[in-house]
Amino acid sequence: MSEAEIFEVLRAHIWAAAMMAMPILACTLVVGFTIGLLQALTSIQEVTLTFIPKILAVIIVFFLSLGYMTRICVDLFNNSVLPLISR
Repeated sequence: MSEAEIFEVLRAHIWAAAMMAMPILACTLVVGFTIGLLQALTSIQEVTLTFIPKILAVIIVFFLSLGYMTRICVDLFNNSVLPLISR
């Protein structure tokens, strides 16, 4: 296996990890921004007000995007790992 092939496999795996994390990170960003704006507008500085909604949103988005993440993993395995194994 050449150095270029190793870097190509590494790039594919890092890109897949970023694509799998994107829905959860986007949800956390939106919920965090919304709660932060709400706290700034109402002057409520409660720690659990930011923590609990983010955790609930992440859990919900995780289960909703589980099929998407599984499809990315299966495609990565079929297109990247299996050809390396079959050599």
